[in-house]
Amino acid sequence: MRRRAQPPPSPLPQRAGIDPVRLRLPPDPEGAWPDLGDYLAAHYAGGAGAEAVARLLAAGRVLGPGGRVLSAHDPYEPGGYLWFHRDLPQEPPVPFAPRVVYRDPHLLVVDKPHFLATTPRGSHVTQTALARLRAELDLPALSPAHRLDRLTAGLVMFSIRPEDRGAYQLLFQARRVRKEYEALAPHDPELAFPRTVRSRIEKTRGVIAAAEVPGGEPNAETLVELTEVRGGLGRYRLTPRTGRTHQLRVHMNSLGLPILGDPVYPQVTDPAPEDYRRPLQLLSRLLEFTDPVTGAAHRFESGRTLQAWDDRTAWEAGAGGR
Repeated sequence: MRRRAQPPPSPLPQRAGIDPVRLRLPPDPEGAWPDLGDYLAAHYAGGAGAEAVARLLAAGRVLGPGGRVLSAHDPYEPGGYLWFHRDLPQEPPVPFAPRVVYRDPHLLVVDKPHFLATTPRGSHVTQTALARLRAELDLPALSPAHRLDRLTAGLVMFSIRPEDRGAYQLLFQARRVRKEYEALAPHDPELAFPRTVRSRIEKTRGVIAAAEVPGGEPNAETLVELTEVRGGLGRYRLTPRTGRTHQLRVHMNSLGLPILGDPVYPQVTDPAPEDYRRPLQLLSRLLEFTDPVTGAAHRFESGRTLQAWDDRTAWEAGAGGR
C-alpha cells in the first residue's frame, strides 16, 4: 500500500492556541488559475473569506513551505501548500474554566463547564476548551479524542501527543468507552423506566436541530434510567450506545421529557452565546475504558453538579452557569 506523503511542517506557530489554516493546492489541468490570487479568489468566492484572504496576501501573511512569503501574483503551483492565520474577531471570554481531572504523558481528561465549546467552530475559536488548554498547559499538540456540545458540561478526553491521537479516537469510534450522562427533565409517572430508546437521527448541515426520521432504520440508541424524583423533576441516567449529534437531547424530547434549559428541543429559542442563564441540565458524568496506549484501566467521574437539582429556584431565576 502506498503511503500518503506527509505535508511539510507549518512555518507558522499557533496563535492563541489555534493552528494556522493549511491549504493544499489542487490540480489545475485546464489552467484556470494563472496565479495564486486567482485560485484563492475562486476558492473563497461568495463569502467573507475572499476579502479576508486578499488582505492577508497583500500584508504578506500567507506563507509557503519554509516560511516563504507568498503574493497574489505568484504562479499557481498544483500540489503545493500554503498556510495563514485567520483574522479572528474579538471573542468575549467565557467566564467558566475547565478543570483538569487527570493527566499523564499521553492523556488529558478535563471537566468542562457549560457554555465552553470543546473545539473551534463557528464564532467560538479562542474561547474553546482546546485553545485554552493548549495555551494554559503549554500543550501545543493537544487534540480532542471526542467532542462534547458547548452547552453540555462534564468529562472530555484529549490526547497529548500526535502519535497517540488515533488510538484514543478509535476508542470512541469502536464504542470501547463506557459513557454515562446525567440529565434533569420533567417526571412523567405514566412512563416506565428503565427503557431503551432507538430511532434514526439525521442532522442537516446548517440546521440547528437534528431530526428523527419516522420509520427509518435506527442509528441511535440510548438507555434511559430514572434514578430519583423531586418535586415533579426527574433525575435520569443516560447511557448512549451510539454517538449521533444531539442524541440524548433528541431522545429525551421524543419521550416528552425535554432536558431543562434546552434551547433547541422541543423549540429553537436561539439565546445569545453570552447568555449564561439557565444552563442546559445535561452532564457527562462518567468515562470508563482501558487505555489503548498504557493498558491502564481508567474510570473518571465528573465533580460537577446540575444546578437545578440542588437549587431549582436559583436556576429558574437565571443565576448563571457553572
